[in-house]
Amino acid sequence: MQPVKIYTTATCPYCIHAKQLLKQRGVAELDEVRVDMLPGERQKMMDITGRRTVPQIFIGGTHVGGCDDLVALDGRGALMPLLNGG
Repeated sequence: MQPVKIYTTATCPYCIHAKQLLKQRGVAELDEVRVDMLPGERQKMMDITGRRTVPQIFIGGTHVGGCDDLVALDGRGALMPLLNGG
């Protein structure tokens, strides 16, 4: 399984939903970066993604995007292959 990194905040419902979906798909471990607790990390996230909103999700070296992007990826059957390194 590919490593998953997710930029989040504590109270973001989209972050919670994305983490739940990843868990349902077998992701046991997330590299979660809380931008509300580590303000410098939000700037790093923005530099990498060009986006300010959370969550921002990376699977392996691929920037998936936010929660809606993750759900859409799953909906078209492309999430599991990406998680499995395909």
